[in-house]
Amino acid sequence: MYNIVVLAKQVPDTRNVGKDAMKEDGTVNRAALPAIFNPEDLNALEQALCIKDKFPKSTITVLTMGPARAAEIVRESLYRGADGGVVLSGREFAGSDTLATSYALSCAIRKLGKVDMIICGRQAIDGDTAQVGPQVAEKLGLPQITYAEEITDITDGKITVRRRLEHGVETVRGSLPMVITVNGSAAPCRPRHAKLTLKYKHAMIPSEREADNNDYTEMLTARPYLNIDEWGVSQIEHDPKWLGLNGSPTKVKQIENVVFTAKESKKLSANDSEIDDLMKELIANHTIG
Repeated sequence: MYNIVVLAKQVPDTRNVGKDAMKEDGTVNRAALPAIFNPEDLNALEQALCIKDKFPKSTITVLTMGPARAAEIVRESLYRGADGGVVLSGREFAGSDTLATSYALSCAIRKLGKVDMIICGRQAIDGDTAQVGPQVAEKLGLPQITYAEEITDITDGKITVRRRLEHGVETVRGSLPMVITVNGSAAPCRPRHAKLTLKYKHAMIPSEREADNNDYTEMLTARPYLNIDEWGVSQIEHDPKWLGLNGSPTKVKQIENVVFTAKESKKLSANDSEIDDLMKELIANHTIG
């Protein structure tokens, strides 16, 4: 049996970035963008679910940080086979860079107690830094394996992982507990399970229930598993100076909207010499090569 924490993030859909995507203070205007489950975090969730398939008594807790709507990430995870989740939410967490985010997440993980594996996506599409996973490992004093493509074996407190690197693949082994970051080249996450979707479709955090103005007392008494934990700063041991904007040394100085346009076009026939000339031109102007 293994206690697994999956770190997941609700991110703005970068395919729909427009002029209102950033606020004046340099932070992301999340209200102006559709929100989705960070793709590589879904890959990480699948790795955790595969472990649970092999060791059915294992538990998967999904931990996310964000506004109340981030609870959707936990619900999506429950639909696929996770056992529970926690949403870190509050004004104090707003504006966090990777350093402040990893600090808050590490505080929450300590509160969760004994953890055998912390699995997360390599990076989030709204930042592309690949820093949060390694920073969590550093703050918790745990070993880490990055760029994981598959967790191939867990035996006697040792975990074997296949890593996908830029120039090849390598297999490494380490001791639990361990932090693992997962590549997008890993297996895609399984779809929602129909029975689990029906079971958890009314799962909510307290903030969502308050905003809904309905009495859920009877439902929660009969089905306590519908309560998703919501933690604020008062629920975790922390130092306020390391949270939110105050704990974020990364500052955005300027945002520029860059639109790429084609200056010229060139039509080629299916002629080897024309294609060869184009390749030489592209190499000469350093477009490629």
